[in-house]
Amino acid sequence: MLMRLRERRVFKPWGRTDTPERFGGETSEPLGEIWFQREDGQADPLLIKYLFTSARLSVQVHPDDAAAREAGHARGKDEAWLVLDADPGASIGIGLKEPVTSEELRAAALGGSIAEMLDWRAVEPGDAYYSPAGTLHSIGGGLTLLEVQQNCDVTYRLYDFGRPRELHLAEGVAAARTDATIGKSIERNLGNGRSIIAQGPKFTVERCRAATIRLRASETKPLWLIPQDAPVTANGTPLGGASVWIADEPVDVEMKGGELLIAYEGTSPPDAG
Repeated sequence: MLMRLRERRVFKPWGRTDTPERFGGETSEPLGEIWFQREDGQADPLLIKYLFTSARLSVQVHPDDAAAREAGHARGKDEAWLVLDADPGASIGIGLKEPVTSEELRAAALGGSIAEMLDWRAVEPGDAYYSPAGTLHSIGGGLTLLEVQQNCDVTYRLYDFGRPRELHLAEGVAAARTDATIGKSIERNLGNGRSIIAQGPKFTVERCRAATIRLRASETKPLWLIPQDAPVTANGTPLGGASVWIADEPVDVEMKGGELLIAYEGTSPPDAG
């Protein structure tokens, strides 16, 4: 079956009122995220989002599978970002510039210096990062991102740049990898118009630019299909606009320029014919 996922708009204090036309253009409230989920509410193992930022997000961290399950959740939260648009000087803080102790991290969160401990990287369209659970991070302003993540809505905020939102110091410090260094993902060609743009132990994100391709999705290996900027059809169905689809059976894809992003669990690419 090929299913279009329902769009859910989430407004955030760091969001934007001037989103790109593809996502609806101007809004009365600051739009921070668009989530894509099933109509019936069933929680898939991966969640696809678009993010729109006008200011830095909180310095935050997510639990790994073990910590999340201990807290009553199905899984932890690895995530990956693909930069779609970036203002000049836009940046992402991911990982720490140097290792610290848990005590130093907590003190820096309380004092606000934790933001400068992050390894801030200037980014531009096409850049991608895979952020394993436990990685301290903050996304800067002036960005439009595609986010692929394990489907776990648990975020521990350690510092929020003066916004009056709840912090989670004990949980965040416990979850944080204080020695984490994260590099930019390097695109890896798979042939047949496909390449891997972000990959970690929990999931993979591919770019596909093939004019035609058959992707062997299945119930045990579903694929998330994310069309970008150009007409794409799958099994004859147009995948238009800012949409996300999930396929659990083989799909024949046709494209006229542009690209299709594909996400799936694990690191083994689905067979193509």
